[in-house]
Amino acid sequence: MGASGAVGATTSSGDAPITLSQAPPRTLGLRDTAGLWGNLGISLLLPVAATYVVLADHPLSVTIGAIVVGAVIGSVLLGLGAAAGAREGVPAMVLMRGLLGRRTSFLPTAFNLVQCVGWAAFEVWIIAEAASRALDAPRWPFVLAAGALATLMALRPLGAVRVLARYAVWAALAAIVYLYIQVLSEPLPAVTEVGAASFWTAADIVIALPVSWFPLAADYTRHVRRGRDAFVGATAGYGAATIALFTLGALALVAYGRGGLDVVDALLAVPLGLLAVLVLLVVAVDEAFANIYSTAVSAQNVMARLDRRMLAVLVGVLATGLALTADLVAYEPFLFLIGAVFVPLVGVFVVAYWLLPHGRWDVSDTAPARPALLLAWAAGFVAYQLTLPTFFPGPGGVWTAWWSSRQAELGIDPANGWSASLVGLAVAAALTTLVWLPGGLSARRRGDWSKALR
Repeated sequence: MGASGAVGATTSSGDAPITLSQAPPRTLGLRDTAGLWGNLGISLLLPVAATYVVLADHPLSVTIGAIVVGAVIGSVLLGLGAAAGAREGVPAMVLMRGLLGRRTSFLPTAFNLVQCVGWAAFEVWIIAEAASRALDAPRWPFVLAAGALATLMALRPLGAVRVLARYAVWAALAAIVYLYIQVLSEPLPAVTEVGAASFWTAADIVIALPVSWFPLAADYTRHVRRGRDAFVGATAGYGAATIALFTLGALALVAYGRGGLDVVDALLAVPLGLLAVLVLLVVAVDEAFANIYSTAVSAQNVMARLDRRMLAVLVGVLATGLALTADLVAYEPFLFLIGAVFVPLVGVFVVAYWLLPHGRWDVSDTAPARPALLLAWAAGFVAYQLTLPTFFPGPGGVWTAWWSSRQAELGIDPANGWSASLVGLAVAAALTTLVWLPGGLSARRRGDWSKALR
C-alpha cells in the first residue's frame, strides 16, 4: 500500500522530509524502532502517575498485574498505528485521511496540535521541575535548556532517533536497573490509604499512556522499512518501558510512602540516586522532542508545503514559553481530556484499517469525507465520559459535574470500576463496524473494495 497523491521525490538529506510533498526515506529497522519507543516510554511522568495506579488493600502483585495488562493493551494499539504508518509511508494525521477524508481529517489534526504543544510544554516543565529539585537550583534555566535541546532534536529527527536507539536507551536502562535495586532493598509494606478504585481503573490509567502516542506514531514509523518491524518495535519498546516505569513508581510509593512528585524526592535520596535521576531526565527530553516534531508534521496535513523545520522552531519556542509561564499542573486535566478524545478514534481506525475490508487506503488530497465515522468516534467519546468523566478540580469542575449528572440520570454508578478506555474503544469499534460493513459487503459483490470507503 502506498501514499499515492501525498508524497513525491525522496528528500536528499537522508533525514525526515522537509515538506509533505517529499517521500520519507525508509532507513529505520527493528532495533531503531524499538530503541525509539523504549526511550519515548521513559518519563518521570510514569512513576509520578503510579500514585493513581496502586490498589489499596490489595497485594502489590495485583497492582503489577493491572500495570502489565494496561501496558499490553495500550502498546498493542500503539503498535497497530505504528505498523499502518510503515505500510502507508505517511504521517499519522495524513493517515487519518483514509479514515475520515482529507478535510474531515483536519478535526483530529486540530486536536493533535493542541495536545502535542501541551504535552511538549508539560514534559519540559516536569524535566525542569525534577532537575530543580535534584540540584536545588532555580527551575527556569532547566526549562530553557530542555526546550532548546528538544527543539534541536526536532530539526534532525532521524539523527535523534539513531542516537536514542544506540546510546540513550542503554544509559536509561542502567539507571532504571540501579533504582530498582535500591527500591527493592527496602521493606514493602501493604498499601492501605492511597490507590486506584479497581483493577480496571488502574489499568485504564496505564492504557492511556501508550494510546496517547497513537496520533504521533506514524510520524516516525513512516521511515521504518517493514510494517512488522514497526509493530514489534513500538509494542515491545513502549510496552516494556511502561511496565518498568509504572512498576518502579508503585514500588517507590510502597517502599517510601510517598507519591506524586514526592516519588522523585524519594528516588533522589537513595545512594547515587541523583546521578540515576539526572540520566533519566536527560533521556526524557526525547518526549518533548517527539511532541514538537509531531506538531510540525501534523500541521503539514493542512498545509503540505510548510517547512517542518521552521514549524519546529516556532513550536519549540511556544512550548518553552508555556513551561516558563503557564500553570501546567492545572492544565494537565485538559491534556487528559484531549487524550480521551483520541481513545475512541483509535478504536475506529484499528477496526476500519485492520479488521474490515477496504481497497487502497486513500490518503490523497481528494480523499472523500466519511461523516458517519465521526458519529462512531463521538459515541465512543460519550461512552468514555459516561464511564469515567475527566476530572477537573475546583471551579473548573463544570465538565466533571455535568457528566456526573448524566451518570446519575442513566443510573451509572460513578464507582463502577470499569475501564473507560475499553468501554470507549468497544463502542467506537462496534459502531464503526455497523457503519462500514454494509458498504464493504456491497463493494465486495461488485469486486471493488475501494468503493466501500466512499
